[in-house]
Amino acid sequence: MIRLRELTSRLAPPRQDVSVKPHPRDLPDDIEDAILELKRERNALLLAHYYQESQVQDLADVVGDSLALARAAQGADCDVIAFCGVHFMAETAKLLNPDKLVLVPDLDAGCSLADGCPPDEFQRFIDAHPGAAVLSYINCSAAVKAKSDLICTSSNAVKMVQQFEGRPLIFAPDRHLARFVAKETGRDDLIVWQGACVVHELFSAQGLEKLRMQHPDAEVLAHPECDQAVLDQADFIASTSGIIARACEDPKREAIVATEDGVFHEIWRRVPEKVLIQAPGMDESCACNRCPYMRLNTLEKLYYCLRDGKPEVTVDPAIAERARQPIERMLALS
Repeated sequence: MIRLRELTSRLAPPRQDVSVKPHPRDLPDDIEDAILELKRERNALLLAHYYQESQVQDLADVVGDSLALARAAQGADCDVIAFCGVHFMAETAKLLNPDKLVLVPDLDAGCSLADGCPPDEFQRFIDAHPGAAVLSYINCSAAVKAKSDLICTSSNAVKMVQQFEGRPLIFAPDRHLARFVAKETGRDDLIVWQGACVVHELFSAQGLEKLRMQHPDAEVLAHPECDQAVLDQADFIASTSGIIARACEDPKREAIVATEDGVFHEIWRRVPEKVLIQAPGMDESCACNRCPYMRLNTLEKLYYCLRDGKPEVTVDPAIAERARQPIERMLALS
């Protein structure tokens, strides 16, 4: 059984010590208004993922999943992009907007999938399969994107795999999404990097079975990054945005949700009467299914980020162009 302290011990070390340390005496009385004023002064676009705290989502110009936020970042009409998400997402925004200042409230907001696929090791994996095309899930570093022929998100992974019919294909870095896509496309020959999301992998199939018995009328909605034993019990499997749309459209009063519970805020905003039940994790004593990376971003850090213009997200120019190309191909195909 994996406990939160074990999970957090696996997080990547700080990328660099540039995060602004909050000092409560420096905070304005109305931090939300102060953030909005700074956003106007800097001509900043505020992007937030659905897994962010609800207060952060409420201030954002665009709230979405990885695909929606990549689209919003592409050619954004602003001087600054403040990205409330994890590091690879802000990197993607920088790749699509190389001349803009891209900020993230906490530079240590990483991702187990990205951190679990080091570029040098991934290159050796590619070299071991000569002739194979490379499709990488957007949850990876810019350096891994630069080694890829195409990028996908959980929203469009099936469509992106279909671009490589008849060709050997490496799929990285999420093995659970790869398994789901293989089933949907009928491809049993994907060459899969064995990574996983430490949040989605922690949902308990046994706990979900018990919960379904307690709520027999609830529809079970699951993200494809979950383990197969969880997906086997799902009524509907989709990306983050797909889960939100289904929960809002389904006439059933209750839904059991197997993804990060940050999505609850958006669902309740659209359908306040919906009863949402978080699928249980393996360890019921902790909130292990709440992404510890995403939740590093806070209102206070966002305020300091906009005020001081840091931490800034940068991408090595030596890899930026090669990393940008497969993202732009994905956006064109989407």
